[in-house]
Amino acid sequence: MLYGVQTPRRRDAQRNRSAIVEAATELMLGRHTTVLMPEIARRAGVGQATLYRHFPDRQALTAAVVAHELARLEAFVAARADRPAAFRDVLAELLRTQIAMRPLVLHVRRLDRQTRDRYQQRMITTLTAPLRSAQQAGLVRPDLTPADLALLCTMVEGVVEAADPDAATRSIDLMLDGVCVTAPQA
Repeated sequence: MLYGVQTPRRRDAQRNRSAIVEAATELMLGRHTTVLMPEIARRAGVGQATLYRHFPDRQALTAAVVAHELARLEAFVAARADRPAAFRDVLAELLRTQIAMRPLVLHVRRLDRQTRDRYQQRMITTLTAPLRSAQQAGLVRPDLTPADLALLCTMVEGVVEAADPDAATRSIDLMLDGVCVTAPQA
């Protein structure tokens, strides 16, 4: 940076980093359990050296993709902040993304416990206000706690491990019906 002006190279570096995270995110939306670094670099339109300059290992890239997905969740929640009934949609989106991004879930398991706990806490923090709002509106069972949201993710993960994605999707519908209160039919 010269005299407080950002150089084009720095903008290029930011663009490359974003392209890498976007490519990794796209590739992790699939049924494959392995996403190769060379494929991420190719999809991002950068060389492997550029990829490794930004993300020295798979764990660093996994952390960046998780942060990207959490930011996406935060934006999804913020866009619905004034609608307590949207909590069901928010929770469904989170759980369906967990199923769709199977490679990411597998990579997250390899992160250290402290990092995983930090991401889980960020997710819980993001969902706490919408949960409370939906509870106050009588749309979610009153005994559901913010910590239970992590339990719901664990339950979906168990179904994915034991069955197929269709069964996991069905488990989300059943879970949401147990968590969310529906108005009585007239």
